[in-house]
Amino acid sequence: MKLLIKLGGTLLDAAESRERLAREIADVARREQVVVVHGGGKQMTRFLAERGVESRFVNGLRVTTDEVIDAVVKVFAGSVNAQLVSSFRAAGARPVGLSGLSGGLVDAVQLDPALGHVGKPAASDGRLLELLVKEGYLPVVACVAGDENGDIFNVNGDQMAVACAQGYHANRLIFLTDVEGVRDADGKTCTQLTVAEALQLVSSGVATGGMQAKIEAAVSALQHGVAEVLIAPGSHADIVTALLSGSHIGTRCIPG
Repeated sequence: MKLLIKLGGTLLDAAESRERLAREIADVARREQVVVVHGGGKQMTRFLAERGVESRFVNGLRVTTDEVIDAVVKVFAGSVNAQLVSSFRAAGARPVGLSGLSGGLVDAVQLDPALGHVGKPAASDGRLLELLVKEGYLPVVACVAGDENGDIFNVNGDQMAVACAQGYHANRLIFLTDVEGVRDADGKTCTQLTVAEALQLVSSGVATGGMQAKIEAAVSALQHGVAEVLIAPGSHADIVTALLSGSHIGTRCIPG
């Protein structure tokens, strides 16, 4: 089974959490064809603050100036990616650190001039992922993309995961995050959502902010061939194995 796992940056900030997830995913990768995509927003905000740069957001997207895109490359494709790759290596995997720039994996277009170097995935070529996985490597992809003109874009991690899942033709997409799953109007975690039900949570204003972004990403993945999307808490021990065995942790999003 082709499996794409997206790790939220909050889960990677502490070494203990990062190393536990690396061990668990490395174990799954011995049985399944796994690709990992990661964020790093928390680390990015801290990096900028330490340098006196204020982080500005519009509709949840970081305004990315020339100064910020330089930091994006340093943090997402640099320190965060390297730390995660090192954790996977220590867990016995054969990780390869990548970004959307690698081999034209994900091309993007500018989303809005007012946001600066923020990109929206426009195309994904999964051949590099296929090649690496076939040879026993574990691709670890940072959410930085580009285009054929050499431009570099900061891409939302959830959108990056969907683009890679489409290019890789993944059967399942798992978003590991710092919440229990998608909550309904009563605050209860939804165990399963169809596309229509998920979109209703957004249109009714129940799902907003980061969860709205995850739902919209999940819907896009389902509409482009991914059979199932799971949104689940990365804090649970052996979470990926539990999800693959049918555990009712988090929220399962399905077509319909």
